[in-house]
Amino acid sequence: MKDIRILAIESSCDETAAAVVVNGREALSNVINSQIAVHTLYGGVVPEIASRAHIQNINPVIRAALDEAHMTLEDIDAVAVTYGPGLVGSLLVGVAEAKALAWATGKPLIGVHHIEGHIAANYIASKDLKPPFAALVVSGGHTHLVMVQDYDRFEIIGRTRDDAAGEAFDKVARAVGLGYPGGPKIDKEAKNGNPHAIEFPIAHIDGAPYDFSFSGIKSAVLNYLNEAKMKGETVNRADLVASFQQAVVTTLVSHSMQLVCERHLDKLVIAGGVSANSALRKAMKEACDEQGVAFYCPPLILCTDNAAMIGSAAYYEYCKGHFAGWDLNAVPNLKLGERA
Repeated sequence: MKDIRILAIESSCDETAAAVVVNGREALSNVINSQIAVHTLYGGVVPEIASRAHIQNINPVIRAALDEAHMTLEDIDAVAVTYGPGLVGSLLVGVAEAKALAWATGKPLIGVHHIEGHIAANYIASKDLKPPFAALVVSGGHTHLVMVQDYDRFEIIGRTRDDAAGEAFDKVARAVGLGYPGGPKIDKEAKNGNPHAIEFPIAHIDGAPYDFSFSGIKSAVLNYLNEAKMKGETVNRADLVASFQQAVVTTLVSHSMQLVCERHLDKLVIAGGVSANSALRKAMKEACDEQGVAFYCPPLILCTDNAAMIGSAAYYEYCKGHFAGWDLNAVPNLKLGERA
């Protein structure tokens, strides 16, 4: 059987990325140009700045990905690109580039859902992983508990009702003076604190046991800080963020394990930027081991936005013959399971 080599492009937020992926499981290259240094100056991602940086970076990043894979565009079987969800300006840069390359080379064009890409990162990390399984997708914009029925069939079991987990991390990090990006900085600071020093609330939603809510815990942290300020008390920042992180991790793990146990599943994966959190990885691994469930998580480089994961997801779209037309457009609020 012929190897299928896909050139993948990812530009949904503030990373410009390109990769060459073979048969959905092997990344021959995975080049990422991050804009963190630029956006740190503003305390978060500025969409207009992100779009302009993508325009500047996308051609050099693609050339680097092809060079690293020792390939040219002629060697590629298809061009894949993230077309949603994400920042509309950022997405448009990647979509326009992918359409131009596919048109110029006569290769098929594949539109990929960003969240499906995050889940597919596990196929690169774990070559034996196959559906069905449960997936917890946690990032700055999404917190989804998903049943992966097949490579292209997804059922959302639970989702956040307000803030995503990563969004809560960023807001709390900003409030305590750690700055952007919040997730990695809270993870590092929490290692110096007592995760049981402060008891923060864990939300339970009536009638929706798998749904999440993180606005309450975020507000509880802000109230704690304000009360300490009014009383003139000193806040132990390490204890505060460790306790906040503990509450979030407890929620994510308990919901995931409830799904695994109730549906008698034997595999659980985590994906998305927050899946890089060391406390989450440790707690989820321990919970899975306790239940005899196989636990999968990607290496850190495949947790955050990258193009290798898009190339992996695109391979399974390629196998099903799901190709995009020249009218492919950016869809910033694209729902999981929707097709181009």
